[in-house]
Amino acid sequence: MPGIKDVAERAGLSIATVSRALSGKGNVSPRSRALAQAAAAELGFVLSYHASSLASGRNHNVGVVVPSVHRWFFSAVVEGVSATLLDAGYDLTLYNVSDGEERRHSVLNDFLLRKRVDAVIAVSLELSEAEIQQLLAIHRPIVGIGGPLPGAPTIRINDSGLAEAAARHLIQLGHSRIAHMTGDAAYDKDFRLPGTRQAGFTAAMHGAGLPVRPEWLVSADFTIQGAYASARQLLGSSPERPTAVFAASDEMAIGTILAARDFGLRVPEDLSVIGIDGHELGEVFGLTTIDQDARGQGALAVRRLLEGLEGGGGEPAAADLEYPTRFVIRSSTAVPPADASPLH
Repeated sequence: MPGIKDVAERAGLSIATVSRALSGKGNVSPRSRALAQAAAAELGFVLSYHASSLASGRNHNVGVVVPSVHRWFFSAVVEGVSATLLDAGYDLTLYNVSDGEERRHSVLNDFLLRKRVDAVIAVSLELSEAEIQQLLAIHRPIVGIGGPLPGAPTIRINDSGLAEAAARHLIQLGHSRIAHMTGDAAYDKDFRLPGTRQAGFTAAMHGAGLPVRPEWLVSADFTIQGAYASARQLLGSSPERPTAVFAASDEMAIGTILAARDFGLRVPEDLSVIGIDGHELGEVFGLTTIDQDARGQGALAVRRLLEGLEGGGGEPAAADLEYPTRFVIRSSTAVPPADASPLH
């Protein structure tokens, strides 16, 4: 059976260069990489990651912990993580902690501590200081996405500020009768996204001297279906309708658009709708939104981890990074209808 030495001789390269070329680790010129890959293919050689792990003390595997794999944001982040890890020659182990505290405890205090992963990406999880220190104590770097992790670097967006900007967009168009669709209490766990975005909405309304009407604060489960049901109740239960809705996610905004159609309401002529996310369906529905590039956040988290792992620096610098967003104005928002009387 051919070994890496045989590949090196066939390619005319050093063993170290061939190892880097085939593993995807380290700097190798495109020509050397092509020579190594061609020689390996000719000889039928496959790099042993088990042997490589024994030699380096690393598994070339990163653990990703998410609250759920069924929500768009989490799945989009995982797509970005997976693609970037694959390009770097790393495997991914996905841990879903949606089944309650017992499952979460098992993942954070058992599976991740078996040293099968070289690093951890925690997505929208508020890890306790003890949980973080336990991982750091066994020299497993952590990067968080979605909120602060004491002692670990994080990538996040300014949820309150973006929500305020979304509501302000509606106000600047001339809307005063504005409803807000937030997340159910169950989704206020960890980084309390619904409450944070609702606070931004409230700040924009109060800043403009507009009331926040309790009956126009509705909640859903961050899905199109759940928002559709809540929006039908919002739009059909009161003789006075809002002229605009700010939804705390794009999926809930889309559900609102679908419910509006049931009542014969045109978007945006009769009802303006805005969301936050950058969901791919937003373009289909002409949705005005704030794109947070979830896949890009996942890719950046991997790059920050690999800078430490591959550079020999170990843990990445513990610093928060606010990820840039993009305000995308489409056809779902416009000035309010002419017969819409302002609230006083």
